[in-house]
Amino acid sequence: MSAVTATAPLAGTRPTLPELHPLRFALPPELEAPSPPESRGMTRDAVRMLVAHKGDGSLVHTYFSELPRFLDEGDLVVLNTSGTLAAEVDGIADDGRSVQVHLSTQLPAGLWTLEVRTDGHAFLGADAGSGIALSGGGRVRLLAPYAPGPAGVGVRLWVSLIDTPEPLHAYLARHGRPIRYGYVQGNHPLSAYQNVYVTEPGSAEMPSAGRPFTPEVLTRLVAKGVGVAPLLLHTGVASLEASEPPYAEYFRVSSSTAHRVNDTRRRGGRVVAVGTTVVRALETVVDEHGQVHPGDGWTQTVVTPERPVRSIDGFLTGWHEPEASHLAMLEAIAGRPLLEASYAAALDGGYLWHEFGDVHLIVP
Repeated sequence: MSAVTATAPLAGTRPTLPELHPLRFALPPELEAPSPPESRGMTRDAVRMLVAHKGDGSLVHTYFSELPRFLDEGDLVVLNTSGTLAAEVDGIADDGRSVQVHLSTQLPAGLWTLEVRTDGHAFLGADAGSGIALSGGGRVRLLAPYAPGPAGVGVRLWVSLIDTPEPLHAYLARHGRPIRYGYVQGNHPLSAYQNVYVTEPGSAEMPSAGRPFTPEVLTRLVAKGVGVAPLLLHTGVASLEASEPPYAEYFRVSSSTAHRVNDTRRRGGRVVAVGTTVVRALETVVDEHGQVHPGDGWTQTVVTPERPVRSIDGFLTGWHEPEASHLAMLEAIAGRPLLEASYAAALDGGYLWHEFGDVHLIVP
């Protein structure tokens, strides 16, 4: 099968979504997971899991540790092995204000897209050509807007040069910390933001659907005859001001993983994607006949109900914020009625949201 390649995106480009009718609901603050389950006296795999069956619309309330019960011999689980960076660094802008720099995506030629924030909000004092002195002797120079932010917010992401006194990953390990949002209580080590199966760092935020996996769950899956295959997609920073479609992200799907996806479906097994990043990567390299090809580069694919899903059968994901663009992907996979029923049941049942929260499994 032929390989798919995609070149780096131009600044200012991002996908254009069709007009959507996103799922709207009120998320009570008490349903925002405040900390990792381990700090709440639980194991990673003890979080709750709502299983939604597309065939009959039934819902099952269980725990993630029971995942092997809902998969069969011959199924294939596809994981994103991207590791989370300590992507937030303190800095001082040229005008003297304290800021936080959120590294987002590494571009070619040593450039990065990044977000500048202050007091939890987008920093409106940034201009092209301005600089930021970072902790530990690093420095950022803002070159040009990568894309405008939501109305009234100004530029959210900048194309930038980063100069550090040691290799960047070593510098971040010393002076950076995981990006943390207001609903998280306390500071947690980078290990709390890593999935157990990561192979290389590169994500600004944790591909969190896979966080509940433990070596024990993976072992039980393999013992049952369920395959596990990796791919890579480095995820960028999310917007806190308004729902936005995802920007271009780097991905890599190996020939081995592409072959295993195609072989699983040919034999009648189910391909279960772990997280929106896995769906985005696979849907980038699947053709109109449902064949997945190896590929790497930059994806601007956005999955919506108007774009059929061709590469997967099942989906494991977290619980997404009201009107989040990822809900369009869930609707494309589950259908609107099952999506609405699942979210109503999760809200009624007190499921927890965000990266340290509970999960949602959609199966045929």
